[in-house]
Amino acid sequence: MHVPFRKYGFVLSTGMIAIALLSAFLKKPDPASPTPYLLQYPAYFGNRINTREDNPLTKEGVALGRRLFYEKKLSANNTLSCGTCHQQQYAFTDGRRFSLGFDGTPTRRNSMTLANLLWVRNFFWDGRAGSLEAQAMTPLTDPHEMGQSMDNAIHKLEEAGSYGPLFAAAFGSDSITQDRIINALTQFERTLISANSPYDKYIRGEYQLDPAEKRGLDLFFGNANTAMGVRSAGCGNCHGGPKTFNETFHNNGLDRSFKDGGRADVTGMAYDRGRFRVVTLRNIALTAPYMHDGRFTTLEEVVDHYSDHIEASATLSPTLKDSANVPTRLRLTKQEKGDLLAFLHTLTDTAFITDPRFSDPFVSIAVKDK
Repeated sequence: MHVPFRKYGFVLSTGMIAIALLSAFLKKPDPASPTPYLLQYPAYFGNRINTREDNPLTKEGVALGRRLFYEKKLSANNTLSCGTCHQQQYAFTDGRRFSLGFDGTPTRRNSMTLANLLWVRNFFWDGRAGSLEAQAMTPLTDPHEMGQSMDNAIHKLEEAGSYGPLFAAAFGSDSITQDRIINALTQFERTLISANSPYDKYIRGEYQLDPAEKRGLDLFFGNANTAMGVRSAGCGNCHGGPKTFNETFHNNGLDRSFKDGGRADVTGMAYDRGRFRVVTLRNIALTAPYMHDGRFTTLEEVVDHYSDHIEASATLSPTLKDSANVPTRLRLTKQEKGDLLAFLHTLTDTAFITDPRFSDPFVSIAVKDK
């Protein structure tokens, strides 16, 4: 029987529509696109932030990164996580002179705060990692820190069963890979912004420094003028600006000779011996012990060092020497030391160390299960 072209075309079109509808029904829906994460920080911190186009922050990625940050399965014997050596209550340090790896081996240097990494470009005390992603990989795979290969870490996360949907939400599929683990971790770490201390409130006009704190601020950031009788501790030369750090390396006069070469271990340059990265002083009252080797247990010892005990060496920072190339002896008075300490305590951000967005999610789960 002859079928007119128009009728035949209608039948064909109807069949194609039916097939298309059936395919749509059987096809798994595409996962929703991750939600962009809006970083919030004060304008006076500046916008020279360190992010990557290939690792944009999303709410789902940050949530996954927070969980991975506290995930003990990322260590060889399931006993420690990133959060073990970077505890929120200590502004993401751990209160030890040297952290202990999964096998009990102490680390070479003191654990650094993770506050305000969004503005950092060189990581570790010697600056050997040029990105936060490169930094994150080191403790995970170091044989004496978390101590396992990324392949083992991936296998353990896959076996856990709960991570597939989280990776799918963050990255579009449930595939767990090395890059995705690192990207999620660093997304979370970039959100660890500390900017609500009394000092911040002072900058915003919401807090009035008491007389000791104000004198301490003037000593910290001021410029000495002998003729005018103006005293200064010169701290702002290295810890300048509201974030209280700059992207430089200095020998701060701890020793005349060096067991730890510091930056020189990376560059191979003699003039870098004994130089270490200038770290933020945010929450400094919470991050004892101090210096790259944790030699000082109190802030009072730190202030005494800069006041009276700078050691001469070939690479001593110029900011710690006078015009005759001799180590500066500030000889701060008892009151000046007390004033400096009063100001340093205004850098403590209690909101930061109690913010539930940064807390251990496994603790929350355990509480709910009780």
